[in-house]
Amino acid sequence: MTYRLFAGIACLLLFVSPSYGVDLDRPEVAEFIKSMITEHDYDPDAIRSILSEAEMQSSIIEQISKPAEKTLTWAEYRPIFLTKARVRAGAAFWRENREILETISERTGVPVEILVGIIGVETYFGRITGGHRVVDALATLAFYYPPRAKFFRRELEQFLLLIREEGMQATAAFGSYAGAMGRPQFMPSSYRAYAIDSTGDGKRDIWNNWADVAGSIANYFNAHGWKTGQQVAARATLSSRWNGTLPNNKLKAEETVDSLSRMGVVFSTSLPNEAAGQLISLEGADGDELWVGFHNFFVITRYNRSVMYALAVHQLGQEIAEEVRRDGN
Repeated sequence: MTYRLFAGIACLLLFVSPSYGVDLDRPEVAEFIKSMITEHDYDPDAIRSILSEAEMQSSIIEQISKPAEKTLTWAEYRPIFLTKARVRAGAAFWRENREILETISERTGVPVEILVGIIGVETYFGRITGGHRVVDALATLAFYYPPRAKFFRRELEQFLLLIREEGMQATAAFGSYAGAMGRPQFMPSSYRAYAIDSTGDGKRDIWNNWADVAGSIANYFNAHGWKTGQQVAARATLSSRWNGTLPNNKLKAEETVDSLSRMGVVFSTSLPNEAAGQLISLEGADGDELWVGFHNFFVITRYNRSVMYALAVHQLGQEIAEEVRRDGN
């Protein structure tokens, strides 16, 4: 049976039956259980009990098959996040949590506008954190979504280790259709690696504690190379020297400020000539929209591997910062 045919049959089964329990005797499930027991000394009864409570959800397969970052243009994607209501909500959130946000920013070097940009895009400042049980999302994608089964089995592994470490109940954790959790929408591997206890209470609470949320996001950015004080992106145009074709958008900067300028890309920056940069082309409301992303722009894409996501975070954060400045408080 080919990979494509297997994927199609798996998805068809899910759509025929909206939800059902995981089959512990399914070969890949049995192998996964065995690996958790042998590699991580996981209690056999505990893991079987956890997985027996998981439910395969057809809606999860449907949602992950058409993520907005891959199906929408920038003209369609931007208005989802850059709204007057979300900017006002972000400004209110900033003012209400100013001490927490500014303390973490000063300590880590990650600007407040980036912290609020991430939280605003990810969960609308905690309003939308996802309604799926994490164990359902990860089990569905680990065992019934062949295109990314390997990735999600790793995340299911990380989730099981996480709940053991943190003393969490598997069915009590809710998140997105992809298993991203809490206000910063961390995948289990990111939770284990980057979530921090900012308040010293012995817990890494990314569901309820804004200090832990903001501190964990800043820690994630620092771990991925955030450069304090450096520009994120600049709007660009093409001069008469440009004689190339617009590049496919990449998730890393392969050019420099100097090389882009010599190619005929016009943009404004105080970064040195050797600083990394990459031309980005998006389908905007008024045609092609050009930007140059610098190092920190591509650090944002490590949070979600999409240039549209990174630009939305950057722009939302900038607009919220301007709203806060305009209000003068």
